[in-house]
Amino acid sequence: MFVDTAKVFVQAGRGGNGAVSFRREIYIDKGGPDGGDGGKGGDVIFVGTEGLNTLIDFRYKPELKGAPGQAGSKRDRHGRSGEHNVIKVPVGTVVKRDGRIIADITEDGQEAIIAKGGDGGFGNAHFKSSVRQTPRIAENGEDGEIFEAELELKLLADVGLLGFPNAGKSTFLSVVTNARPEIADYEFTTLTPNLGVADIDDGSLLIADIPGLIEGASEGKGLGDAFLRHVERTAVLLHLIDAYTSDIAKAYKTIRNELASYNEVLISRPEVVALTKVEGLDDDIIQMQIDAVKAVAPEGTQVFAISSPAHTGLKEVLRALRATVVAARAEEKEEEEAEGLPVISLSTDQAALSWHIKKIKEDELDVYFVTGTKIEKFARRTQFETREGVARLRDIMKKMGISHALTRAGAEGNSIIRIGNDTFTLLEQHDD
Repeated sequence: MFVDTAKVFVQAGRGGNGAVSFRREIYIDKGGPDGGDGGKGGDVIFVGTEGLNTLIDFRYKPELKGAPGQAGSKRDRHGRSGEHNVIKVPVGTVVKRDGRIIADITEDGQEAIIAKGGDGGFGNAHFKSSVRQTPRIAENGEDGEIFEAELELKLLADVGLLGFPNAGKSTFLSVVTNARPEIADYEFTTLTPNLGVADIDDGSLLIADIPGLIEGASEGKGLGDAFLRHVERTAVLLHLIDAYTSDIAKAYKTIRNELASYNEVLISRPEVVALTKVEGLDDDIIQMQIDAVKAVAPEGTQVFAISSPAHTGLKEVLRALRATVVAARAEEKEEEEAEGLPVISLSTDQAALSWHIKKIKEDELDVYFVTGTKIEKFARRTQFETREGVARLRDIMKKMGISHALTRAGAEGNSIIRIGNDTFTLLEQHDD
């Protein structure tokens, strides 16, 4: 069964907690700290795999989880990292999070970390210093990334076949490639995309037969919008039009209008046009139909007359497609290299160290929200149930300049500070 969309719940593994421990040795009353760090949580990883051509497995396995990291222990033993969950997906799979593309699997063997496991927390051995001989501080492990991912499969092909139902696409594919699509003399024979490889001269072409389009396909009629995504990645489009069509120019323009309505980028994709089923037509009628298409097609568009059953004109079309694909791929490579030029911006470290403060009223009290990548990470790892853990977080805030900024914003010692889901006071409060 061909399935080209799916939604899955993704949860990377949580990091293990750090340990608080001290050496116990004969003749030594209180040994130094030896609590080990927690292990990192396992990632969720997708790997592109040739031979897979459907996302149906994800309909039955809607949850993908990485293993949690183990907690640290005494004698400086670090917790074991959680195992990664490595999942095979078809080449051409796009992964989205909240509508934003986070991975695009375009090659066999390509790996992409979809969800990162949480870091393990430091054990108290990590915090030993010349002025802190017996630290009782350890960190919690962080949660792994958790979200719902949208998966979308877009076939990767050199050539995408387009045309109205019964235009001869399946017959063409079966004759020029090794594909065996269903063929019949009625509309919508093809309900799922078919792939085939056509050998021509010293090269080959991967061709995708897309289900027939009708007017309004981009709006969902005839399942057109569900399958138009598969032409987005093709280098070249081959428009097949029944040569017996009474208004062949209108048919050609209708297909192009549907492409433009679905995605304007497709209208500028290189294309070749082939008039099919010409075996029963006179040469002058064939030329008239070719001229009618050329009159409305972009300048330079190649138009051929073919008969798949009679093997007429097929080599000429394949050679034209091969040359157009080579040129299109070379242009794509140049554009990718141009996009790789350096852009001046804040470094990753600078962005991570930035933070913001916002004061709001909550139950008649002023609450100061602190946000920022680095400080939120420290807060997630803080063991708020321990005095030492909160004291360390306050020290970090002071070093980052956050405490000073909070004071300037009106915060006092007993003011409530919130970072993430945790709250505490700006300064430690002592009971009278």
